[in-house]
Amino acid sequence: MTIHVLIVDDSLTTREYLRHIITSDPDLAIIGEAKNGKEALEMAESEKPDVIIMDIQMPGMNGYEATRAIMERCPAPIVIHSTLVAPGQTENIFKAMKAGAVAVVQKPTGIGHPEAPVLIEKLLRAVRLMSEVKVVRLLKQKNKAHHSLTVPGKDSLSEPAAGQSRPLTSVIAIGASTGGPPVLQAILDNLENRFSIPVIIAQHIASGFLEGMVDWLSKTAHLVLKIARTGEPVADGNVYFTPEDYYTTVTSARTFLLTPINDKESRKRPISKLFSSIADVYKNTAVGVLLTGMGNDGVSGLKKMKDQGAVTIVQDKESAIVFGMPGEAIRINAATYVLRPEDITSYLNKISRDTHGKPAHK
Repeated sequence: MTIHVLIVDDSLTTREYLRHIITSDPDLAIIGEAKNGKEALEMAESEKPDVIIMDIQMPGMNGYEATRAIMERCPAPIVIHSTLVAPGQTENIFKAMKAGAVAVVQKPTGIGHPEAPVLIEKLLRAVRLMSEVKVVRLLKQKNKAHHSLTVPGKDSLSEPAAGQSRPLTSVIAIGASTGGPPVLQAILDNLENRFSIPVIIAQHIASGFLEGMVDWLSKTAHLVLKIARTGEPVADGNVYFTPEDYYTTVTSARTFLLTPINDKESRKRPISKLFSSIADVYKNTAVGVLLTGMGNDGVSGLKKMKDQGAVTIVQDKESAIVFGMPGEAIRINAATYVLRPEDITSYLNKISRDTHGKPAHK
């Protein structure tokens, strides 16, 4: 099946280069070319591409603005390609993700450059993979009207009953993939100042980008953010991120254990590995949260947590850029609650106040 690609770049030379790259792959075909964000939005609506390659720096409507507009009006998988997203340029990378891009790649260097083959292959791989992502419409940024909180098999729930007839919460585990960083930012930014339940986050991210993401999140979050290390105890008041290229689990002594992921392993499930260990160690004193992402990593682990009595939450379809992982969790009845990010944060704040028995103030 042919993948139809829309190219968006203000440079004619770059568009010609991208045309050469895209047409070199027999599975890809160019459905159109746009030289600015306004044209990109019009063509996205009329041509319905399978994937869009989007530049950032363009006159008029730039790549961030065009990405946001497309994801609000006629969602399609958008791969940002730019010289502004090389490793180390964290702010630009996560700004693109916040706008709704599903992947960010460095703009390929010219033919003959020693890095060109690697960058070209990364772009082609991203286009092929992201064309399979079933994206959903991004909500326009507007007032936060209260929604009822839905649970599988029930019509609605006014709000989760935090701490009601339940043991106190010992740990919160969060898993995320495509579209996850901006949702994590929204959740972490709004946790209360005295929030002290340990949080462990497994976010799918390319090798070499985790430290940049943690730095980016640390600029607005007030909690202590760190990358987990083997032997380190799971301590109150900290937010831990699991390192890329490692399975991270929690031992019976409630310390971290990192095990390298075999590159030859066909199905890597770092989120499920984390969730499964949390289920074994913390049982019904844990809370598991599964956010936006393609595929099904985290789903089996979340189900194990629920079976052990943990509260399990998945992000709702309306707010998730990619509903793959949350949707699969709902399908196998692994979710206790289906919530928007702001409602996830509210629930986490409630259980923190309940667990530690003192009022908290933002």
